[in-house]
Amino acid sequence: MSRRYSAVLGLLVVIFLTAFPAAGQQTLAFVSATVYSSPAAVPLSDAVVLTSGGVITAVGKRSEVKIPKDARVIDCKGKTIVAGFWNSHIHLTEAAWNDAANAPAAAVEKHMQEMLTRWGFTTVWDLGSDENNSLALRRRVESGEVPGPRILLAGDIFPKNGHPVYLPTEMQLPEAATPDEAAKMARDDLKMGLDAMKLFTGAYMGDKPVINMDTAIVKAAVDVAHSQGKPVFAHPQNGTGADNAVIGGVDILAHTLPGENDYTSEELSRFKSQHTALIPTLTLWTTVVSDPAIVARLEQNGTNQLKSFSTNGGPVLFGTDVGFITIYDTSQEYELMHRALSVNEILASLTTNPAAYFKAAKKGRVEKGFDADLVILDADPAADVRNLAKVACTVRADQIIYQK
Repeated sequence: MSRRYSAVLGLLVVIFLTAFPAAGQQTLAFVSATVYSSPAAVPLSDAVVLTSGGVITAVGKRSEVKIPKDARVIDCKGKTIVAGFWNSHIHLTEAAWNDAANAPAAAVEKHMQEMLTRWGFTTVWDLGSDENNSLALRRRVESGEVPGPRILLAGDIFPKNGHPVYLPTEMQLPEAATPDEAAKMARDDLKMGLDAMKLFTGAYMGDKPVINMDTAIVKAAVDVAHSQGKPVFAHPQNGTGADNAVIGGVDILAHTLPGENDYTSEELSRFKSQHTALIPTLTLWTTVVSDPAIVARLEQNGTNQLKSFSTNGGPVLFGTDVGFITIYDTSQEYELMHRALSVNEILASLTTNPAAYFKAAKKGRVEKGFDADLVILDADPAADVRNLAKVACTVRADQIIYQK
């Protein structure tokens, strides 16, 4: 943009910072917004959301909600408020997270915004990273030193000799050859303070056949995690890997299967009976090859599976695999998902679905008594699904962790 606009831009920045104050304010009043209390609810126009002490204290029409005298009033006219977003598949593996315990807070916050909070994420699932970095990063976020989302962490287990070709050969991976080894790895990871397990039930080996994890090994890790009330994710590479995962008791499929056209009726029946969840990661399939025709086929396969899974009644969880891929902008994922799902269903995958699936009883809705995790959007997603990516402000526990 040319320099002749700099004065105008400066004024806009001042106006925005006045509208969206820095973190630390205990009572906030977001006024004149369109509010979706949940994806299924009729939106409230000219509404007010009050937050205090990390909790939503009131939601309603502006004419019906009394705003406390000490509240900081934030004008949200023309904007839309929804519950804080979950990204149920990320990786904290980029170089920016190295030495997370000691890296300058400003640099860590900057990358946190670029990758996560800029897109409305108030809760994320990291499905594989260096635990030393990730645990340190989580501590800094929870202490308030670095504004960021709630970070949940999963430990990884790979099949024996199943080192995927896309991971550096020098990387030491936890490979389980027996059920006993898998059980021990799961116990060790959860004892470390991790929140779940992720099993590579299918490892992509390039020109060689996929190495799938034996169901007995899957079940051993699942039994340990479930005995401690922890969920288990699976990374399948083909139908066999997906079947072994679900038969072994895995809770969440972390990807669709771009090499398969659709799920079989038997798979769909098993998913439904076991309440299996799915994270589509459709944008990922646009990055694995350069041939447009192949990309189109992979997109279509993933979309077919998402549609079948959702129609079957399965819970869909939003996730992008960001950190492994560097497409931070969520617009493309929303567009691809919209081929199979309605806008309300996509919003549910970001809010109510993960809150219910992971038993976060006070998250996922803009309702009194719920956690004050909010996303203020520049425009209503009902008009265009891409508006879900147009984030003006991200609020976690009524602390502003991102503002445009």
